[in-house]
Amino acid sequence: MGQIDLLAPGELPPVGVVPRRMHATTLRRERYGEPLQAFQDEVVPVPRPGPGEVLVAVMAAGLNFNAIWAARGHPVDVIALRQARGEVEPFHVPGSDAAGIVWACGEGVTDVAVGDEVVVAPGRWDPQDAWIRRGGDLMRTTSLKAWGFETTWGSFAQYCLVQVEQLTARPPHLSWAESAVFSLCGVTAVRMLHHWQPNVVRPGEVVLVWGGAGGLGVYGIQVARAAGALPIAIVSGPERAAACRALGAIGTIDRGDFAHWGPLPEDINEPAGLRRWLKAASAFGRAIWEIGGEGVQPGIVFEHPGQQTMPTSIFVCRPGGMVVTCAGTSGYLGSYDLRFLWMKEKRLQGSHGGGPFEAELLDALVRQRKVGPALGWVGDYEDIGALHAALAEGRAAPGKTAVLIGARGSEPTGPHDLRAGLGPA
Repeated sequence: MGQIDLLAPGELPPVGVVPRRMHATTLRRERYGEPLQAFQDEVVPVPRPGPGEVLVAVMAAGLNFNAIWAARGHPVDVIALRQARGEVEPFHVPGSDAAGIVWACGEGVTDVAVGDEVVVAPGRWDPQDAWIRRGGDLMRTTSLKAWGFETTWGSFAQYCLVQVEQLTARPPHLSWAESAVFSLCGVTAVRMLHHWQPNVVRPGEVVLVWGGAGGLGVYGIQVARAAGALPIAIVSGPERAAACRALGAIGTIDRGDFAHWGPLPEDINEPAGLRRWLKAASAFGRAIWEIGGEGVQPGIVFEHPGQQTMPTSIFVCRPGGMVVTCAGTSGYLGSYDLRFLWMKEKRLQGSHGGGPFEAELLDALVRQRKVGPALGWVGDYEDIGALHAALAEGRAAPGKTAVLIGARGSEPTGPHDLRAGLGPA
C-alpha cells in the first residue's frame, strides 16, 4: 500500500498506517482571543513518536477550561512558552482529554502495542527526572507538563502524541465519547478530595462542591459520594440542580439566590462593612444548614471559581476544615478575611492535576461503576470552537462535553445520559 496523504475526520487508514498529514484544530498567536476566533481547522503534518512516545489515533476528545485559557493567550502564552524551550511549531493543538487507538510506537515502548484501545492521562513528564526517581511527588517536579496545554500535540486532532506513561486501557463498558472525558477532571477531583492529609474526604461529612454540574464539579460530587461523604452542589438553575442530584448530591443551592459574590468589599475592615458582608454570607451558610442540618459546615469546600466565591468558601468551611482549589475560572483575585482562616484554624490548599495514585484510584472507581463519565453532550469535530465558546460563556450542557473525531458517525451526538456508566442509584 502506498503512503496515505490525508483523510477526513472520521476516516481511518488500516491500523498502523500513518498518513503524512492530518486535520487539527489549532491556535496561533495572531488569532488569540475567544474560542470562535481562536480555534481553526488546519491541515498539519502528523507528528512521529520518538523514544518512549506513542502516536494515538484520537477517536474522541474531551473539553476542559484550559483550552480556553490557551485560546486567549493568558494567563499563559502557550506557544511563546514552548518556543522559549526550543520547540519550533508556530501553532498549538489544544486538548487534554482523549480516548483512541495506539497507531504507532516509538523506540523502547513495550507497555502498549499498535491496535490497543487507550485513555490518555493529562500529565507528561521526564521519566528520567531525578526528583521522581527518588520517590518525589510527580505533581511537584519541574519536568511535569500539562499535556495539550504546555505541549504541542493535544487531543483536538486526528492523531495526538503522548508518552507511554500517559496511557491506560479503555474501560470496556464505556463508549468512545464516554472514555474521552473523565481523565483530567477525574484525577483532579480525586487529588483534591483524597490527597491532602489529614483533610481528606470522610464518610458522613459534608463536602461543598462549587459548579456542581460543570466539568469538574460532576466528578467532585461522585468522588465524594463514593467515599461515603455528603456532597452539596452549588448550581445555576433547576436543570443543573437535577443533574447534580442524579449524580449523588444530597441537595443543591442556586447561587442566583444570593448577591454577595466577588472579592471582599473595601470596607471589610470596618465594623459596619463586616456586618453587611456577614449578613449576606450567613444567609448562604443557612442554606447549607437547610440541607445538611442545623449548624453543619462543610469539612471540605471543593473550589475552582476563585474570585467570585473564595471569600464565602473560607467563611462557611468548618473549623479545622479545608478549602481546596484547582483553578480560578471566575478570576484570580482570591480575597478572603484572614480572621476566619486563623481563628478557626482552617486550611486553604492549592491542588493541581493528579499523579499515579490518583489515576489508579480513578480507574478503579470507573471500572467499579462508582464514578461515571458524567457525559452531558457530544459534538462533532467541526463543533470544537462553538462548544468551547459555550463553555467559556457558561452555556455548556450539564456534565462533560466530548467531540467525536475518529469515531465520528459511529456514535450519537447531542445530549447524553449523565448517569451512563454508573451503577444503580
